[in-house]
Amino acid sequence: MQTPAAPRERIVAGAADMISRRGLNATSIRELAKHADAPLGSTYHYFPSGKGQLATEAVRFAGESVARSLRKELRAGPREGVAAFLALWRGIVVGTDFRAGCPVLAVAVEEPPPGVVPEAVLAAAEVFAEWERLLADSLRAHGLGGDRADQVATLIVASVEGTVAMCRAQRDTAPLDRVAAQLDAIIAAAVES
Repeated sequence: MQTPAAPRERIVAGAADMISRRGLNATSIRELAKHADAPLGSTYHYFPSGKGQLATEAVRFAGESVARSLRKELRAGPREGVAAFLALWRGIVVGTDFRAGCPVLAVAVEEPPPGVVPEAVLAAAEVFAEWERLLADSLRAHGLGGDRADQVATLIVASVEGTVAMCRAQRDTAPLDRVAAQLDAIIAAAVES
C-alpha cells in the first residue's frame, strides 16, 4: 500500500499500517499520529470523532488499495487475480519481516474498544464483501455459476486472510504456498467444469 503525500491521507495510511502490525486496541491515536509523522492536533482536526473514525478510514483505505489491485489483476482471469492477491500479501508479510498482516482482519477479529464498534467493524465487513464480490464476478465471467462463484470467492478471501495470520505466527510463507496451490487447483477445476 502506497503512502500518500497529503497530511490527512498520510495519517490514514499510517493508521492502516500500524493497525496491520499491532492491531487496533494496542494502537493509540497519539501513536498513530507519531507513526504518520503528523502533529497530534492535526490528527484530531482531521478526525474529530477520534480513533473510531480514523480506524474506519484506515480499514477503507486498506480495503480499497487491495480492491484496486484485484480489479487490475482479475482482468486476466480469476487464477491470475488470486495469484496476484496472494503475491500482494506475501510481499507485505515478507517485506515487514512477518510483522504486518491485514488491518481489515485485525479490526474484524479484535474486541473493539468503546466507540469503535459500529463504524470500523462495519467497514471491515464491507471490505471483505467487496473483495468477495470482485472475485465472484470474475469467476462468473469465466463460467462458474452464481452460488458456486460466491462460495469459491468466500473460500478465497477466508483462506488468504487466515493464511496471512498463519504466516505471521509461524514466521514462514509455507502456509501461503500451500494455500496458493490449493486455491489455484480449485479455481482451475471450477472454471473448467
